[in-house]
Amino acid sequence: TKEALFTILQDLRPEDHFNIIGFSNRIKVWQQDRLVPVTPNNIRDAKKYIHNMSPTGGTNINGALQTGAKLLNDYIAQNDIDARSVSLIIFLTDGRPTVGETQSSKILSNTKDAIRDKFCLFTIGIGNDVDHRLLERMALENCGMTRHFQEDEDAASHLKGFYDEIGTPLLSDIRVDYPEDNVEQVTQNFFPNYFNGSEIIIAGKLINRTSDSLHVEVTASNSKKYILLKTDVAIDLPSRNDIRGVPGLEDGKGDKNYIERAWSYLTIKELLNSRLKSDDNQEKDYLMEKAKSMALTYNFVTPFTVLKMREAGLHSEPPQEEFISPSTDGIGEKLQSLQGHKAPPGIRRQQDKQRIKISKTSADGDPHFVIDFPSSKFSICFNIDGEPGDILRLVSDHKESGVTVNGQLIGAPAPPNGHKKHRTYFSTITILSNKPERSYLEITPKRIILDDGERLLLSCDRSAIVRSSSLEVSISANSNITVTIRDTISFVILIHHYKKPAPYQRDHLGFYISNSKGLSSVSHGLLGQFLNHEVKLLQESLNTSHQQVGQNQTEALQPNPTNTLKVKGRLVPVVWKQRRIYNGQQEVDCWFAKNNADKLIDGSYKDYLASHPFDTGNRFGTINSL
Repeated sequence: TKEALFTILQDLRPEDHFNIIGFSNRIKVWQQDRLVPVTPNNIRDAKKYIHNMSPTGGTNINGALQTGAKLLNDYIAQNDIDARSVSLIIFLTDGRPTVGETQSSKILSNTKDAIRDKFCLFTIGIGNDVDHRLLERMALENCGMTRHFQEDEDAASHLKGFYDEIGTPLLSDIRVDYPEDNVEQVTQNFFPNYFNGSEIIIAGKLINRTSDSLHVEVTASNSKKYILLKTDVAIDLPSRNDIRGVPGLEDGKGDKNYIERAWSYLTIKELLNSRLKSDDNQEKDYLMEKAKSMALTYNFVTPFTVLKMREAGLHSEPPQEEFISPSTDGIGEKLQSLQGHKAPPGIRRQQDKQRIKISKTSADGDPHFVIDFPSSKFSICFNIDGEPGDILRLVSDHKESGVTVNGQLIGAPAPPNGHKKHRTYFSTITILSNKPERSYLEITPKRIILDDGERLLLSCDRSAIVRSSSLEVSISANSNITVTIRDTISFVILIHHYKKPAPYQRDHLGFYISNSKGLSSVSHGLLGQFLNHEVKLLQESLNTSHQQVGQNQTEALQPNPTNTLKVKGRLVPVVWKQRRIYNGQQEVDCWFAKNNADKLIDGSYKDYLASHPFDTGNRFGTINSL
């Protein structure tokens, strides 16, 4: 037991905090009422403490667990715990309960009440004098796992990496859903935790055998983000999904295919775990009979069956019944079998069909910029003829709302007989949100990187939703990405893919502003500077005098190919044009400003070049870097 403890101490990480509780006739706490940080000195002192521990008779399991749970609950309540941290108890014993509360049912209920689903309990039993069923059930009811070693086994080698595994839950509340009319008899599909190095296996029966795909939705979360992944999995493709069984038995009965056997294996394991947790004798008998019947059908050894081998033929006979002491020993890998629950039926999360309305204000194509002024009932547009590699400031509001959007250009040859020397498109859109906490987004036509202290990589060919307290990223596969910040700022990024691109075409992105309410009145950038400023349209006469155009006169001016805009006191000549946006789905009438938007934008085009993708120019003419 000491060797096992030494191994776990060695695996502790510098950012962890810990304590040690010894229990025999008495409960002994190494550091009273606190957890200590992992430092070389604390690990040394802990090892000395463990080395000097000696058995004094008796095993107060209930008292030790109550003390440990209270210490951990108090620490969580009284300290500012990192949201990404995890709390847990590792319980090691080489004996049965003999002091204090010794009734297993009471120990289980007391432990459950003390932990209150706030952390997980992992149990390790060493030697033959432990109550394996009690340790298994304690772990099973408190989202943990269990291990058991014989006294002559090398506990240190068995536990190597054990703490790294259980101390690193990557996701929690993982749920996998399928359409209810497509599948049945699905095994456990909800799991409280997914630990580093573990796996999740779900099996079920397809109802609709004519379908060539199966829709799957996976929801999960960690301490900061909610994630929804959607995909359609191809099924029944002989070259990719061969489910033929192993060769048949000697009596000519063909074996079941291995996916059906996997389903039966998982189902038997769930039945045994349910029986272990049940306190109702009638229910326990029913679960035992059901597990036994399935084991006989699919040729599995369980605590209620035994396998006999025929020496001459060396092949298996159908298992014969034999009742032995109930246990889940040997029923699958303990790592995942002792955590998770089957999700209750009928509570599938409905798909969110709500779509965010996209405005015309955008930068798309080569790149073509469109600014919509709804109150004035007209739009303006301009082009930016940048160089490949240029990074353009699209929205700069770092000091106020904390939001910055930049777009990096990629080059392509110009079409033949064109006036341009080359084309440019947005290959990357980067979004930085600095309030209330910092989040970085890097978007390309193929993938999205989200970094808010934890790096998450998402593919653009899979529909997904990632949600945190102030940021949501929604992916519509191979179509668009919607980024919502604090529910008051929304950007939509269109994905342009070419199956057979011409030499002058490149996969690229389009950037659209859907909601700008959360941006400040001093936001800037090639798009941002127009979000809170009105532009006046003037009619140009032959004597160069100017007359402001009213809203009811705008339609009459459309045939006139030339007019003038008044922008912050500057007069900008414009011509009437039509632009297509949203992949050509919508046509926009706009007043076009030539020469890289000369006089239309503050300064010149080169004033909007960023030094790197996350450069945060927070006012026009000033630059900050993070």
